[in-house]
Amino acid sequence: MDRDERVVHELVSEYGRTYAEEAGIRLRDTPQPLYRLLVLSLLLSARIRASVAVAAARALHEERLDSPRRMAGAPWQRRVDALGRGGYRRYDERTATQLGDGAELLDERWGGDLRRLHREAGGDTGELRRLLQEEPGIGPAGADIFLREAQRVWPDVAPYFDGKALAGAGRLGLPEDPERLARLASGTEPAVLAAALVRAALDKQVAEDCLRRAA
Repeated sequence: MDRDERVVHELVSEYGRTYAEEAGIRLRDTPQPLYRLLVLSLLLSARIRASVAVAAARALHEERLDSPRRMAGAPWQRRVDALGRGGYRRYDERTATQLGDGAELLDERWGGDLRRLHREAGGDTGELRRLLQEEPGIGPAGADIFLREAQRVWPDVAPYFDGKALAGAGRLGLPEDPERLARLASGTEPAVLAAALVRAALDKQVAEDCLRRAA
């Protein structure tokens, strides 16, 4: 096992958990978990700690705001309160509005089913990324987060390593090329490696820990 392989092994062993898993989402290619992932992606894309975004996603699920129809039909204050319980207070009012508007759009245009959006993109990842950004609150970062995690159930998207994941690779001295990273991590799901790389990008100590272990 060469140096890069050791680094990847240590990284995935210690930090290889997707954000969907952390939020309690059992990701499948079905409407509800895909919608919950979209909501999580919106929350994670704000300038806020990932742990707070994950807690807010869990709070929305506990409030049963886990489908476009339920989200759109819920009073605005109910969405605000759920976000607040998750600690998502800095952006709660704006985000509550975006969640309601986005749920309405998703229901009207794609029947509340992100698989229809996936099919509309016709296998073009760039088009898929563009369509995701039609959702209120989902910008380039949010679309990247969604695709990074969704590649687990949409294999035509894989390997998807966005700029944040590649920044983590750079911090670890790994190749900053998606295809090379995928080959390097043979046997590891790209979504798992991507999430671990993001953790390394966000936390210098994660990178230092992995490099020390791999030395």
